[in-house]
Amino acid sequence: MEFSAEQIAGLVNGCVEGDGSVKISTFAKIEEGHEGAISFLANPKYTQYIYTTKSSAVLVARDFVPEHPVSATLIRVDDPYATVANLLKMVSEMMVPKPVGIEQPVYLSAGVEVPDDAYVGAFAYIGKGVKLGKGVKIYPHVYLGDGVEVGDGTILYSGVKVYYGCKIGSRCILHSGAVIGGDGFGFAPVDGHYEKIPQIGNVVIEDDVEIGANTTVDRAMMGCTRIGKGVKLDNLIMIAHNCQVGESTVMAAQAGVAGSTKVGKHCMIGGQVGLAGHIHVGDGAEIAAQSGMHKDVAPNARLFGSPAMDLREYGRQALNIRKLPDLYSKVKELERTVAELKK
Repeated sequence: MEFSAEQIAGLVNGCVEGDGSVKISTFAKIEEGHEGAISFLANPKYTQYIYTTKSSAVLVARDFVPEHPVSATLIRVDDPYATVANLLKMVSEMMVPKPVGIEQPVYLSAGVEVPDDAYVGAFAYIGKGVKLGKGVKIYPHVYLGDGVEVGDGTILYSGVKVYYGCKIGSRCILHSGAVIGGDGFGFAPVDGHYEKIPQIGNVVIEDDVEIGANTTVDRAMMGCTRIGKGVKLDNLIMIAHNCQVGESTVMAAQAGVAGSTKVGKHCMIGGQVGLAGHIHVGDGAEIAAQSGMHKDVAPNARLFGSPAMDLREYGRQALNIRKLPDLYSKVKELERTVAELKK
């Protein structure tokens, strides 16, 4: 597919500066640009590359003021990052295959209705009482246990496992290896050994959620583990039993949330963050990568470290830690001076 810069500007409500007839057929990072590609500039630290990029066009903010000549055609938009995301979505919708129908072999329990516009891939297992919404895509080797519900337009990629009784909303995306509804980690010490506590709840995933590869969401001991509308979970994340993750929260890879913890709405959780059990993270909180949380987090807090602290306080401490070698040398010098004076 090929579009002119003018055509792309029309799609994204942008303004062209330069040659509007230049042809675009692919995307490239601004530092790896080449002829026929469109790039974007959203992060100021990449500004240097706009003067050397070989891309034919670059999406920039409307208020961007170049300090040197730019050879690429500029397309000025309100938000370059959001704009390139929308363009990629348009291209994806045109290019990604949209399979329909039931492949064979498939195990489909008696009485399960598959909508005409749905897809069920080979070697999938669909248990008793499963409900499938319109346009669902069930890729090969997916397992849906008894009583599972999958909403309209949801995609379950190859190897997803959804245990019995769990509910997945509409327009969700679950990537390969995700496991929804495995038993929560519940064991009671009895006479020197551990007795398993039955986990009889389920998992409820609301609409427009995306869950990355090999991420696990455990079923509740009782009630439900709930993932709110619009949540985005990266790969290799662990959500334990009875947790709640609020609407539009995002969580990066290898984060772990222990049992019964409640994460608020619109939070940002960095990679490898650990949240202890039975705590509450307030709406809008931002927790930087590798932080460890052992107590409640106030709304809109910005935290870093393990144990985590206010980001500004952490910065001050880090600055002082870098000074420790010099301070140590000065202290040793003062000790020698004092010792000589005593003599």
